[in-house]
Amino acid sequence: MYKPIDKLQHSFLDFNQPLGLHMNPDNRWIKLADRIPWDTFEVKYAELFPSDTGNVAKPLRMALGALIIQTKFQYSDRELVEQIAENPYLQYFIGLPGFRKEAPFDASTLVLFRKRISAEMLMEVNEYLLAHKDDDKDDHTPPSGGKTNDDGTAKEDTHKGTLTLDATCAPANIRYPQDISLLNEAREKLETMIYRFCKCYGLKLPRRYRKCARKEYLAFAKSRKRTAKKIRSALRRQLG
Repeated sequence: MYKPIDKLQHSFLDFNQPLGLHMNPDNRWIKLADRIPWDTFEVKYAELFPSDTGNVAKPLRMALGALIIQTKFQYSDRELVEQIAENPYLQYFIGLPGFRKEAPFDASTLVLFRKRISAEMLMEVNEYLLAHKDDDKDDHTPPSGGKTNDDGTAKEDTHKGTLTLDATCAPANIRYPQDISLLNEAREKLETMIYRFCKCYGLKLPRRYRKCARKEYLAFAKSRKRTAKKIRSALRRQLG
């Protein structure tokens, strides 16, 4: 379920700063937060929660603001949580009422944020930010140690848009050189090449032991305990 916040678009003066902390009201994250119409996007975000039961979801400003920060600096989920916990400007940007040392959410919560924030909403935010890009020319360095030129000035951002990536859906079927399936696949392709070559030039097919090689490969692939001796034997049989 989702409970809309009465004053999602709070001002910088409402942010509770601890004693000794003096935040700059001209900081780019404060300016950017004041320009984004959080209330407008919250109406669309609340439509994703038709049920009135269950745990209360995180506010729209926290979810959307965290994804904007992560997209801008390409932080990992854990790094993003640490950056927000250390930076009061980022905490203001995601809508916290005041600075606190604890992280506002876990790294695993970002997976839920990416599921709930639709692609249409992200595109709408991106278009809004690009339309108001000229208003954000103070500095383009990360909040903690960005890249600068030799003269101390910040490097200009040469990006022309925003690309949203989600590494949680990346394929993980990676085969390594010691995988015998690579050798079996190479053997099968070599057999096909020999067959085509002999057929093209009218030559007699040599003895290839296809069935034996296939049988040996399947026996090794089904074995659970693969010792070094078994691996050497399987490689020798495939190559022989």
